[in-house]
Amino acid sequence: MAPRCDMVIRDGTIFDGTGAPRFKADVAVSGDRITAVGDLGAISADREVIATGMAVAPGFIDAHTHDDRAVLCGTACMLCKMSQGVTTVVVGNCGISLSPVRMTSRPPPPLDLVGDGSFWTFDSFASYAERLRRDPSPVNTYALIGHISLRVGAMNGDTARSASDREAEHMRSQLAEALAQGASGFSTGLYYPPNMHATTDEVIAVAEALRAARGIYVSHMRNEADDVLISIEETLRIGLAVDSPVVISHHKCTMPENYGRSIETLPALDRGAMDQEVAFDVYPYVAGSTVLIPERLRQDVPVQITWSVPHPEMSGRMLDSIANEWGVSDHEAAVRLLPAGGIFFQMDEADVRRIMAHHLAMIGSDGLPHDTFPHPRLWGTFPRVLGHYARDLGLFSMEAAVNKMTGHTASVFGMIDRGVIRAGAYADIVLFDPLTVRDTANFTAPASPAEGILETWVNGKSTYIHGVGATDAREGRLVTRNLSS
Repeated sequence: MAPRCDMVIRDGTIFDGTGAPRFKADVAVSGDRITAVGDLGAISADREVIATGMAVAPGFIDAHTHDDRAVLCGTACMLCKMSQGVTTVVVGNCGISLSPVRMTSRPPPPLDLVGDGSFWTFDSFASYAERLRRDPSPVNTYALIGHISLRVGAMNGDTARSASDREAEHMRSQLAEALAQGASGFSTGLYYPPNMHATTDEVIAVAEALRAARGIYVSHMRNEADDVLISIEETLRIGLAVDSPVVISHHKCTMPENYGRSIETLPALDRGAMDQEVAFDVYPYVAGSTVLIPERLRQDVPVQITWSVPHPEMSGRMLDSIANEWGVSDHEAAVRLLPAGGIFFQMDEADVRRIMAHHLAMIGSDGLPHDTFPHPRLWGTFPRVLGHYARDLGLFSMEAAVNKMTGHTASVFGMIDRGVIRAGAYADIVLFDPLTVRDTANFTAPASPAEGILETWVNGKSTYIHGVGATDAREGRLVTRNLSS
């Protein structure tokens, strides 16, 4: 009898995730693994997918998300990712993680980006991991532990100061415990008020837990504007101090006076990479999105409101329009909207392209899945890179684009047997049309599925079909950092 498997994807154009040239082949899947790649005409299968003219790639790995709560909320919450071909998300970024701290009231910004007090129920990473095991997500989850979360818990909310030695040791102990329970790294959000008072020495003291666990250090740096080079230096110093690989979150050069400075920051990162492991993620837009901080508003940076607790009707409106309607200054309007979030148009397209094309760059959406009117990156990041930047603009090849979303990311985070199309790898796969793939989400209609993403599989199970939507498959797993060969 001819060999048989669960599924064969036939005659596809393979982008294997390594950056190597595309090639034509069949891909066989049994259970949760790819079992063969090549001319598989002799193999029969329970399901055959004819992929002539279509691209077959590893499922995309979103290097930077705030999906900590979304992965617990079923298929509807993750449709924004599966419809882009995303099969694995990195959560716990920017110092924000749902564990290991409980909340009995609304947490301070930016922790409220992932939910109000009712969602902060995990006093250990083990309890979060058990929830993922008991009630699986449709996508894989790779988790970091956030410094802001640790600080708020260890310092009883009194975060407008540096931590004492005892508090720092408590945070280090909590981080060590979480790493032993399946978390893979430590993130900081030194830009934000609950984290900005942490000294470099405090961060190093807490991050010391990474050394024995061989965990990764990921940072939303203290400054991405005038002091961006100083912040890069601090970030690299922390990684060296604890012998940890470093990932710089959503690398950018913000504010008009800093446009073009990626010609300084990228060589600085290259120099750092000569002495330590360094990478960064980037999203393909000139606007960022986070909580609204009135004291940091500028007249030359337009702001679009994404959510507001007291004024939800203002979601999607420009801040200056709201201020004019209310007859107040932009600052006063922002104060009235709090707690709130916004989209900030603060980067230059030339910098975005230069940073994205760099060999250290990974792709991360930084999407905020619980915003009422989200940044379009939540739904459009990966098809935008493929369609707009790779195919239409030729900023890099399609092979390079896929590598930035798959194999490179898996290597940086230590995800074994993911991010590649090869025999033995997990069957995280996306089928897309390289001629039509594109983002449709924009700043007017942000929650719009991509075109050209035809089907997504997670651990061998179909999770999304174009024109149908999400399936009921929930095969996602907790993926942990593994540095074995």
